[in-house]
Amino acid sequence: MQPTAGHEAGGAGRSGDAALPAVVPSPGVPLEVPPLTRLDVHVFRAPIDTPVRTSFGTMTDRPAVLVRIEDEDGCHGWGEIWCNFPTCGAEHRGRLAASVLAPRLLGRAFPSPVDAFAALERETRVLALQTREYGPIAQAIAGVDVALWDLVARRAGQPLWQCLGAGGAQPRVPVYASGINPDGAVESVARAREAGYSAFKIKIGFDPDADRAVIERLAAAMGPGEGFMVDANQAWTPAQARRLLPALAEAGAGWLEEPMPADTPVDAWRALAGDSPVPLAGGENLATEAQFIDAADGGWLQVIQPDLCKWGGVSRCVPVARYVLGAGRRYCPHYLGGGIGLIASGHALAAVGGDGLLEVDVNANPLRETLAQPFPRVADGGMALSTVPGLGVEPDLDAAGSWCTLRLSQAVTDRSW
Repeated sequence: MQPTAGHEAGGAGRSGDAALPAVVPSPGVPLEVPPLTRLDVHVFRAPIDTPVRTSFGTMTDRPAVLVRIEDEDGCHGWGEIWCNFPTCGAEHRGRLAASVLAPRLLGRAFPSPVDAFAALERETRVLALQTREYGPIAQAIAGVDVALWDLVARRAGQPLWQCLGAGGAQPRVPVYASGINPDGAVESVARAREAGYSAFKIKIGFDPDADRAVIERLAAAMGPGEGFMVDANQAWTPAQARRLLPALAEAGAGWLEEPMPADTPVDAWRALAGDSPVPLAGGENLATEAQFIDAADGGWLQVIQPDLCKWGGVSRCVPVARYVLGAGRRYCPHYLGGGIGLIASGHALAAVGGDGLLEVDVNANPLRETLAQPFPRVADGGMALSTVPGLGVEPDLDAAGSWCTLRLSQAVTDRSW
C-alpha cells in the first residue's frame, strides 16, 4: 500500500480516472461556514491502571486533543485530533492546531467544510514538506474538519448523520469491542459482553505461540451470534503473516487487521490477500485518497478502516467510505481515542450505511465518556446516535479539568469584514 510522503489535496494523485464521490448533504442543508472568530485547544491526559499494549508500543495514559471552533454568530463545533503515539505527541498536536491552523482559519468564511479542508491542506503543503511532519499536520487538519462539520450541522439544526445525507429514523450503528489486550482476553470479552457487545477485537502480533493460544481461547469463548477479529498492528513480514493464516481460518476470525506494515509493497499485499482465507483489514495508516482507492479497487483490503481524526476528517473519510462501499468492500471506521472522535465516527458510519461496525475501545478511558456527554449507551451490539443537532454531545470540561495539561486560545479582535 506504500503510503507516500505526500500532502495530498483535492483529487491529486488519484488512481487512474477514479474519483471519490462528493459529500452530498441532505436537500436544503446549508453548508456555508461563516467567518470564524475563535479556536480553542484542550489537551488531556487521564491516568490508567492497566497500560494499553500494541505490537509497536504501549500507552501508559490516555491522551486526547479537542478543538473548539466558534463563528461570528457564537455557534460552535467540537473536533478531536488523533494523538495516541508517540506518547509525548498530544501537546505538540495541540500547538500545531493553535499556531499553524488557527491563523489560516480565523477571520475567514468558507463555502463548506470541504473547502476549508482543501484550503488548509493547500496552505500547509510546503510547511509539511519542509518539516516532514505530514502526519501531525494532517491529524490537526482532520480534527479541525470534524469541528467545522459539527458547527455547520448545529447551524442547520440537524444531527450530523442526517446532515450528511442519511435518511430515516434515528440510526443505530453496529459496534464492536476493541483494544482488548491478549492477557486476560477471555475475561475482557466477558465484561464487554455484559456491556452489550457481541463482536470483539483482540490485539496480537507479540509472539506466534501466544497469538495462536489466545486465538484458540477466543474462538472457544464465542457464543451464538458472536464473532471476533484480530489486529496485528503492522507486526509481521509477509512470511510471518502467512504462518498464522491457518489458525485464524480454523478459529473463524472475522478479519485480520494490519498484518504487515502499511508501506509493504502492494504486490505483497495482493499476494497475501490471495492466499488468505480470512479477509484482510486496514486503512488507519493510509494517508491519501489514491491509497484508499487502490486498496478498494485492488481488493487486497476487503475491510477498509479510515480514521477520521488521523487523516481526512469528515470531508475526506465520508467520500472514501462511499467509494469503498461502491467497490464492494466493507467500511468499518477505525477509532481509538476520546469521545468526540468516536461519536463523529459513528455519524460517518450512519451516514454512509453498509454492513460495517463502529470500533469502540473498551479499555479504561475516562476521556471517552467525559468528553462526549450525554454518551450513548451500547446495547444488543449497537449504539443509537443522538437526534440533537451536530454531533449531539458536549465535553464536560469541568469534570475533565484535573486531566487537562494544556489550553490554548486564538481569537479575532478585528471584525471589520
